[in-house]
Amino acid sequence: MTISATFSKPAKTAADTLGRDYIRVRLFFNAEKNAYDAEFFTEKQVFQRVFSPTEATDFIKKNAGTTFKNVVERTDTHIITTLANKKGRITVLRKELGTEQPLLKAQGNKNLNRQKNYIIKEGEAVPFLVELGVMTAEGKVIAAKYDKFKQINRFLEFIADVLPELASSEKTIKIADFGSGKSYLTFAVYHFLHNIRGLSVEITGLDLKADVIAHCDALARKLAFDGLHFRVGDIAQYEGGALDMVITLHACDTATDFALSYAVQKGARVILSVPCCQHELNAQIGKTTDSLFAPILKYGIIKERFSALVTDALRAEYLESAGYSVQLLEFIDMEHTPKNILIRAVKNRSAKPVSADCVALENALGVNPAIKRLLD
Repeated sequence: MTISATFSKPAKTAADTLGRDYIRVRLFFNAEKNAYDAEFFTEKQVFQRVFSPTEATDFIKKNAGTTFKNVVERTDTHIITTLANKKGRITVLRKELGTEQPLLKAQGNKNLNRQKNYIIKEGEAVPFLVELGVMTAEGKVIAAKYDKFKQINRFLEFIADVLPELASSEKTIKIADFGSGKSYLTFAVYHFLHNIRGLSVEITGLDLKADVIAHCDALARKLAFDGLHFRVGDIAQYEGGALDMVITLHACDTATDFALSYAVQKGARVILSVPCCQHELNAQIGKTTDSLFAPILKYGIIKERFSALVTDALRAEYLESAGYSVQLLEFIDMEHTPKNILIRAVKNRSAKPVSADCVALENALGVNPAIKRLLD
């Protein structure tokens, strides 16, 4: 059974086949829906679709090695890599997985050996994880959702690290999750802080999709998560009160910048943000830059990754100038997601001018990042 598939390196005829200039496509099996969530990426947008198992299989067969020259398919037993060279020759590589990964029950399973360190442990049914299709009613993590289970626990570890900056028996901790989506993390953070740590907490999840928000809000009421609420809205236009913490997971492109600037303006003591799809600087870099960067800008994939790293480095610089101590940390293994940098910022000092090094980098690259414009 296919668990996920990632398509990259589109052929020149990809737009003719798919009807749009997609640079990457990702499929993930959703056990709750018995279907595949599909994400189609252009340079500046992301489009979501849902495939039935048959449609997903047909899509992989039709496009692997033809529409896209690089495809990595992960099943419950193998990792299958399909590669096509310039002459159209297709090579398929198959790597067998150890039984411990798909079955999640072997005694030597390294994931289970580490689960004793998890904040939310397998084997104990957690109602919100059962409702969201991550666990069975017996508390067993569903194989296709194990990466999500690890991701949730990893994020909670970051929350636990900064809890001394937030915890107080005298006041309610106010948190906003911008771009909450299906809200796995939103529910997890509320469960951790309120049900496990016994803290008074109010969390607002914000997303553009009205149907998703309605579902999440209904689930919060069903679970009696009284301090958890969801709203339909755009991060760029959101208006609310003071906050103690802002979290974002894969808010696309400049949506992350709007979330960061909002956190700064509302005096949030803690920011935890995992950015995604940093397209803005990729479009700016190269128009006015010095030839010094020519070897980097020559190759599209290198330029894309370079632009993403520059974007997050500049975000960190501007948060530091706003009085935050900032760390850029690995969120989760690159094997599970390429978007694995987490920005952790804690407000603990006075604001200061942005560094000369930051200004010099912007001038050298000819960029004007959104975080700079928003904070100015």
